[in-house]
Order: sequence, then structure tokens, then C-alpha cells
Amino acid sequence: MRPTTATPLIALTLVTLALGACAARTQIPVSDLGQDDDAICRPSGSVGSPGYVACRKDRDVIRSNAENRRDRQQRDLGEYMLNHPEIH
Repeated sequence: MRPTTATPLIALTLVTLALGACAARTQIPVSDLGQDDDAICRPSGSVGSPGYVACRKDRDVIRSNAENRRDRQQRDLGEYMLNHPEIH
């Protein structure tokens, strides 16, 4: 039996979607942190001013903490699932 052209296209689409999801996992959407960093920090001063730079650094710390928290939750879930296989 000869495979149809639809089968490889479906497989390619599924692989592309799976890889795209893995690549974007570490990126935190803007909506998770509120508005755009530039829009939030503009009232602190013009771009390059000490107030603006401090605001952007604070936003970077917030984003880094959110990433670390998300990674820790994912790691904890994996460890829980490994330690409690009878539940799953």
C-alpha cells in the first residue's frame, strides 16, 4: 500500500507544533507581567535616564523571578510525579 501525501504533511505539522511549543516555553508573555516594560518605565524618565534604567532593571528582576518560579514549579511537578507513580 502506498502512503498518501497527507500522512507526511500531518506528521510534519505535528512535529513543528511540538518544537514550537518547546522553544517558546521559557518566554513569559507580556500579559503575565502587565503592560510593556517601556510603557511602564517612561513616566520614570526619558530613555537612558537613571530613573528609567532603574525601572527597567526592576522589571528584569521581576521577569527573572517569574521564570525561576515557573521553572521550579515545573521541576517540583516532575519530581512529584516520579515519586508518586501509583496516582497517575
